This record gives sequence, structure tokens and C-alpha cells, in this order.
Amino acid sequence: MADNVSKTMNPQLDRRGFLKGCTMAAAALGLSEAMIPRLVEAAANAERPRVIWLHFQECTGCTESLLRASHPDLARLLLDIISLDYHETVMAAAGHQAEQNLHDTVNNHPFLLVVEGAIPTKENGIYCMIAGKTAMEILAEVAPKASAIIAIGSCATFGGVQAAAPNPTGAVGVQDLVSGKPIVNIPGCPPNPISFLGTILHYLTFNRLPVLDSLNRPLFAYGRRIHDHCERRAHFDEGRFVEQFGDEFHKLGYCLYKVGCKGPETFSNCPAVRFNDVEVWPVSVGHGCIGCTEPNFWDTMTPFYERLPMAKIPGGGIIDSADNVGKTVLGVTAAAVGIHAAVGIGKRLIKGKKEE
Repeated sequence: MADNVSKTMNPQLDRRGFLKGCTMAAAALGLSEAMIPRLVEAAANAERPRVIWLHFQECTGCTESLLRASHPDLARLLLDIISLDYHETVMAAAGHQAEQNLHDTVNNHPFLLVVEGAIPTKENGIYCMIAGKTAMEILAEVAPKASAIIAIGSCATFGGVQAAAPNPTGAVGVQDLVSGKPIVNIPGCPPNPISFLGTILHYLTFNRLPVLDSLNRPLFAYGRRIHDHCERRAHFDEGRFVEQFGDEFHKLGYCLYKVGCKGPETFSNCPAVRFNDVEVWPVSVGHGCIGCTEPNFWDTMTPFYERLPMAKIPGGGIIDSADNVGKTVLGVTAAAVGIHAAVGIGKRLIKGKKEE
């Protein structure tokens, strides 16, 4: 079945694209140039690790973002690195044949498990069923036999939008149901494909998962606040804000804080890695961050177009890790930020006086 996937969807990636993809992953991981050959060697290993990819409550957006990434074609690169034995969206098999592939891999081979989508738990999980089994039953059968688990997307990591209050299906993330197995959370709606590829390559190269934060997110991708490496940060520091979408300040690229940007309390590599091969991400094209890499963002970050309370914004400067700011997000005082913003506004007033 994996061969069928390779033949139909994954013509051999040229050497240049292969090296470029590995180099991008190395950069995302923060590895030196000296480590790139080792990364390439691991990626080119003929013994491709088997991967089972389960889909539960989700929109398949995480898979779509991966399949549509190109230059290099990350989907082809990834399919050259792994043996994708079961994936309901892209596999050639269907019905009983597909389920047999899943059964054979689970019982006869070591494998990595990737989960996309939340798991409903209300009423014994009847809100998501595949081949007569609930998502809860499938996860309970497959997860204990996996070498490691990667939860991809905010649904699989924290429950997703379907877990928004009042959470009628009892949707939860993988880590709420599985214990005793290493779990990596790669949240985002969707996450950047490089974050997923980097995690896979790190595992293959070093035979271990990357360093994680307290939410089980890889630090190489989620170790810094968006606010601290956003190209609009200088405008925040100087007190230059968009007042409403489409105004003069919006056209000038000013900070989106006042129209609801959640970058000050969101951790992700979006400003550095970006999306879609055209060097953009939501904030760069004029839409504020909605905080989709954070737990419960669908409840805690809404209304999306209203500014954050000042008490939620950490002080200026680069912070050590997401763990150090977690308490701030819950309401630790941000008096320093108030002073910081006031200084910026003061500078503008002084400048205006001088011009007069």
C-alpha cells in the first residue's frame, strides 16, 4: 500500500529539492550547517519508518497544508522519508483493504503514530466512528503499540474548535487520553508543514524527539512569542497602531494589536518560517494573529477582533520560553507593558511638538 502511495502521489523528488527541504528543516531546528549532512543521511535512509496517520474530528486542513506545500514539495519529501502505511485521505486502499493495512502495520511492525483531529468522548464516543469503531476505540488500540505519537493541529493537540464551550461532543486532544507514550504536540490551525517535517527529521537523525515545552510542543517551533519576532513589532514599540481595518495606518503596516492581534500571548514560528512559498503569514498580509497554537484559543482568544486586556500582554523583549510566560497569559500584571506603550505614545507627542 505504501508503494501505491509512492507511485501515485510521490514521483521521485530531485536531489536539489531534497537538499533544499532538508536545509529548511535544519534551519527550523536551529541546527548548524555542519549538521545538515547528518540530517540528509537520515532522510535518505532506505529503511523508511512506517507511519500510521489517523483522522478523527477535523477538517483535514493539516493534511491539506502539507500536501499543498512546495518549493521544495514537502509532501513528496516527507513521503520519500517515511512509509505512509495508513492515511485515509491519500492512501490508495479503501474499505476492508485499508483497515487490513492498518491492522497489519499495528500488529507486525514498529511505527510512528500521527493523529489529526480531536477525539469525542461523550456518549462513549459515538460522534466519530470509522469501520464500526469509535475514535476512542481506535486510539486505544493503536496508540499503545506506537513508538511515539505526533498530534498534528490544534484539534489533535487541545481539542480544536469542536471543544469550544459547551463542547457538546466532549472533544479532547490525544494527550488527554493517552499516557505512557512520548507525545509531541504540533498545534496550529493549521500548523506550518516545516514544524512537522522538522520533528520527523529530528527523530530520525537523533533517535529521539526534540526538546518540548510544558505543553509538549517542540521548542524549535514554539519557543518564542510571535510578538517578539513580528515585523510589526517596531510599530508596537513606538505606539503606532491600526485603529480599524482598512484605515490609513492599516495600509502603512502598523501594529495590529488594537484590532485584536493575539501575537503577544501566542507562541509559534509563523513570522520566521511563514507559509505558502510566497513569504507571507496572516499578520504580514494585514490580519491579526488569532492565537491558534494555544490551548482553548477558541474560547480564550475570542472575540478575535477585540484588543487584549493590558494585563495579558507580557513585557517587552525576548523571553526564555513559553513556560515563563504561561503565568502571564493567565493574568499576571503587565504594568511594564503599559509603561512601554506609554513611552511610545509620548515619543510621538514630543515629535509632534517639535515639528510645530
